[in-house]
Amino acid sequence: MILYDIVDGIGRTVEGATQSVSGVFEPSIRLGVTGLSRAGKTVFITSLIANLMDRARMGQLRAAADGGIQTAYLHPQPDDTVPRFDFEAHLAALTGSEPHWPTSTRSISELRLSMRVQPTGLIGMMSGPRTVHLDIVDYPGEWLLDLGLMDKSFAEWSQEALRRADTRDVGAAFVSLAKSTDASAKLDEPQAKRFAEAYTAYLQAIRDAGFSDYTPGRFLLPGDLAGSPVLTFAPLPLAQKARRGSLYREFERRFEAYKSKVVKPFFRDHFSRIDRQVVLVDALGAIHSGPQAVDDLRTAMADILGAFRPGANAWLSKMLFGKRVEKILFAATKADHLHHSQHPQLTSIMEALLREARDRADFAGAQTQAMSIAALRATTEDHLQGLDVVRGRLQDTGKQAAFYPGDLPTDPAKIIGAARNGADTWLDAEYSVMNFAPAKLNLAPNEGPPHIRLDRAAEFLIGDRLR
Repeated sequence: MILYDIVDGIGRTVEGATQSVSGVFEPSIRLGVTGLSRAGKTVFITSLIANLMDRARMGQLRAAADGGIQTAYLHPQPDDTVPRFDFEAHLAALTGSEPHWPTSTRSISELRLSMRVQPTGLIGMMSGPRTVHLDIVDYPGEWLLDLGLMDKSFAEWSQEALRRADTRDVGAAFVSLAKSTDASAKLDEPQAKRFAEAYTAYLQAIRDAGFSDYTPGRFLLPGDLAGSPVLTFAPLPLAQKARRGSLYREFERRFEAYKSKVVKPFFRDHFSRIDRQVVLVDALGAIHSGPQAVDDLRTAMADILGAFRPGANAWLSKMLFGKRVEKILFAATKADHLHHSQHPQLTSIMEALLREARDRADFAGAQTQAMSIAALRATTEDHLQGLDVVRGRLQDTGKQAAFYPGDLPTDPAKIIGAARNGADTWLDAEYSVMNFAPAKLNLAPNEGPPHIRLDRAAEFLIGDRLR
């Protein structure tokens, strides 16, 4: 195993050096896009690509505003073994005569956008235009949360998972099953399967309830691993006298196999090559679900930031060879569900969550920023009966409706404090969410889909590499 790691490391070092030489002539930016449940990864990537190709709405991206980007076009991606992000089908879903939200991607995918850019400054005037490749890697946020498993034993993970489940109504059935099971008994595969299915059902329930700690991530997004032993385990109470061949020891072995055969390969083959990263967050959904969901999101953001500080993970440090992600954007999506008068409050809450995450992760090494955005604007604004509202087409009925989600506090401590203190409900406010469908669009030439601050997000993530 040690010899394999050495050879694999040398191979990746040579590959990186080769890419660096070629990058002098045609530099590339590898942008990771991830998000937790319902955060809108597919819409974000689709709208970003469309707006980089037709840039009339990208005024806050300096290279677009000053004409530095001369043209942008799709190009074959560099990784032939990774599924291609189906940009054309997703754009057609959003901009067709009957617009609808595209199907969410459930695994990793990739797309390359090549841009012909005229650099600024004296060197740029002398060198002329160059080609910059933007390689977008789309992957589920649940996979990133799995990094937190790497430093835990099966006993530690089980204890934490069962403790959290015991505090939630939706976890009662699984906790009862776990506590009533003799984990020292001999492994029975049908029983193991029922156990894994019960735990998966619990993870699905907490995701639906707005929580974020649904690890292992592949349990909800199994892909071609569905039904395999590496996904057939669940947390169990400690069974110190359990012998080899028992349910406990076999689940312990499968937990370790999940880490070595599922989690590590993702970080080695994909994550280790990312230059910039955006993490999409459905903060409004968490606020609607209550203080406990917000506190869970706070913890999840800290766990995600932990993936970007490899110094705390010896195996990850060796894998990255000192490489670090340069910029990380945490973006609260669905800003179009709020009137613009409340956008500063949503941004402040995201900034507070990010500040908490940075403190909890003891993080340093990359530039981070929090922002509220809407990759595709689905609403318009109005003022009714003294309230600032948004109007949009309802997802279920297709009818137009006005919506007021509640008044977010100007002081984010009112949200963060209640979440940290374990409150069950918001004491002096109620927050709602609405499921809007995409609006019907009539785009002018050179116009991408309407958005909120997508151009500012692009400027932070890649603007410096386009000048």
